[in-house]
Amino acid sequence: MVKRSMLLPCEVAVKSVIPAIRSAIARELTQSYGLKQKEVAQLLGVTQTAVSKYTRHCRGAVLEVREVEEAQPVLKETVFSLANGEMTKYELAEKLCIVCEIIRKRGLMCKLCALSDPNIDNSQCIVCPLNDNTTRIYKAKKETR
Repeated sequence: MVKRSMLLPCEVAVKSVIPAIRSAIARELTQSYGLKQKEVAQLLGVTQTAVSKYTRHCRGAVLEVREVEEAQPVLKETVFSLANGEMTKYELAEKLCIVCEIIRKRGLMCKLCALSDPNIDNSQCIVCPLNDNTTRIYKAKKETR
């Protein structure tokens, strides 16, 4: 029997969280700023078809980012800056990572990880940040003398 390797949290983020964030941004840009899907696609670096799916809740619907209160200031700033042509693709990447980190800190990605791989034991996961804002990538080693 071949064991399947576990999806890394960043893989889950790429498949679920990032589309959800882009969906929230795309909907805000089209609804509040009246931008066309093609314009939004250029701003987000995706296709017009992707934006169409974001705005129709066909893609990025696994998580409603607009309900994550802590992410709202970053999302609002991102949408405003994109709509006004004041954000580079590098700054956008940074904002996506910040919102993803907020989602991870809230424990919202744990559910997505469990959905993506039923063999994941979230109680054993040491990757996402804890309440004290530290990321546990490796278990702390006991000091030996």
